[in-house]
Amino acid sequence: MVLSLPILTFHALDDQRSVISFSPDLFRRVMAKLFEIGYRTISLLETVNDLRLKKPFPERSFVITFDDGYKSVYEEAFPVLQDNRMTATIFLTVGERGKVKPGERLPSLEGRSMLNWHEILEMKRWGIEFGAHTLTHPDLTRLSFERIRSEICDSKLIIEDALNTPVECFAAPYSRYDDRSLKIIRKHFTCACSDKLSLINLRSDLYGLERIDTYYLRTERLFNIMLTPLFPWYILARSIPRGIRRFIQNGLR
Repeated sequence: MVLSLPILTFHALDDQRSVISFSPDLFRRVMAKLFEIGYRTISLLETVNDLRLKKPFPERSFVITFDDGYKSVYEEAFPVLQDNRMTATIFLTVGERGKVKPGERLPSLEGRSMLNWHEILEMKRWGIEFGAHTLTHPDLTRLSFERIRSEICDSKLIIEDALNTPVECFAAPYSRYDDRSLKIIRKHFTCACSDKLSLINLRSDLYGLERIDTYYLRTERLFNIMLTPLFPWYILARSIPRGIRRFIQNGLR
């Protein structure tokens, strides 16, 4: 058993030159390698339950999350997850309430095609978890309280209605939220992910779970650091300039 664990964050699996892109070929290789050497995924909710109980995590375990709900998650990631008996949590940006149709794709983000509800349901039947990522992917800190509540709560209801299952996890777009948002999130969800760059540990806040953005693991050499004792130190080194940039950006807003 171990006292810390990485939650890996992916967005789109494609070969575009974008901060949200991760190579599909690299994803296949590194997941197969992790499986071959004994690494296993545990679900985000299972991890949260361990945190509640202050229970150490299983050795060689990690969590996979995907933000936004790009079609490439179904086309590229899902077969790899199946091949390696892995699970994941996908945070969906679902669009305005009332537009749920089985074959209709979620509204496009970043010019990319999104999942449709047939694909989402197929992944759900296989054991993939789904969380809410708002209706329209806004910066929640710039909205009125009523709009914040709609973006958070209506997105949860849409997914619950479509999948006939509770939605317990939330991730704020751009990881931007304030006390108004947090009050709503705490009332309606079991946990929420942040973009704080770190491994989770037994002291982690259930409503500010640290994650590892795989932008920082975007080559095989970098990804292999995850398999070494240097991994926490590498992530710490990456988190410092990132934190400074965020501090400056927030100050200019």
